[in-house]
Amino acid sequence: MKYLFAFLFVGSISFSQQLSIEQANHLATLPIKCLQQEYPNKLNQLLLNETELQSPKELHPAFYGCFDWHSSVHGHWSLIYLINHFPNLANKEVIIEKLKINLSSANIQQEIVYFSKTHEKSYERTYGWNWLLKLQLELESSKEPFAKELATNLKPLSNLIIERYIEFLPKLLYPVRVGTHNNTAFGLSNAWDYAVFSNNVTLQNCIKSNALRMFQNDVNCPFDWEPSGTDFLSPCMEEVGLMQRIMAEKEFLSWLKKFAPKLFSKKWNWEVAKVSDRTDGHLVHLDGLNFSRAWNMYALINAFPKQFSHLKPLADTHLNFSLPSVVDGNYEGEHWLASFALRAFEEKK
Repeated sequence: MKYLFAFLFVGSISFSQQLSIEQANHLATLPIKCLQQEYPNKLNQLLLNETELQSPKELHPAFYGCFDWHSSVHGHWSLIYLINHFPNLANKEVIIEKLKINLSSANIQQEIVYFSKTHEKSYERTYGWNWLLKLQLELESSKEPFAKELATNLKPLSNLIIERYIEFLPKLLYPVRVGTHNNTAFGLSNAWDYAVFSNNVTLQNCIKSNALRMFQNDVNCPFDWEPSGTDFLSPCMEEVGLMQRIMAEKEFLSWLKKFAPKLFSKKWNWEVAKVSDRTDGHLVHLDGLNFSRAWNMYALINAFPKQFSHLKPLADTHLNFSLPSVVDGNYEGEHWLASFALRAFEEKK
């Protein structure tokens, strides 16, 4: 079956096509499968004493599936995104029922209890925070009747995360530039989108002022240093994606010419990241890196077609290279890669 899925993805996608209903149905099978799958599980929990030893579902009744908390969050986002864009998605009612169970008001309140522990103030900072606000945005922007209630249920946790952002960012004296969870630029991108959507000026000002402080003077990002061995985010392109959001167009293009002059060259080529062993949970990260590069290149192309339309084949190559691995039967990648593929399709437009 995994080979059939791979054939369907490779055989049915050309560089000009968008996500089809068939591909959407295939991608949906992955979060459906893991949303309420408790084990295997990576808790990333700080234990003060033996009383805190509880099962993943007891600790995180909303987001206990899909191996870890943040993957569960963006698994929820994936399903809501697919329902929002494909009203005839297969198993839609089953999906909605699972979402209602997980995102109940009681479950979200229990998540808040966990986040309110003094020794867990940095839990999922900022990667999981960033995905949670993307989930909140997807629920609030949905026209589906079920989504309004779930958005209301989730909002108190999102509000807590917003408070955490505003408290934390001024303390972050130096950005984290790695290609994994702690990447600062990615950790602010979805949060910015939600701040704009919800007209939260305080959050916008916090993100913008601190992003400019950390990144505005950056020049000559070392594209040739990518990838590091277990990257799933592009340090260079995620910074581009954030600055594109917060800067005025003219200001951004001026900054970009200093930060990433290679992007302006029609002769530039960027080799895709290759995975040697997709059963290794860290090495398979590199498929995510290809999607990260793709979604940021698509965002550039859409905003500035005159300057960056030449990047379209390169973005398509990155997207298509890793698509078959999304449904290859290995849980190491399956529990999260569908979300990354969908982010690339979301920006492809």
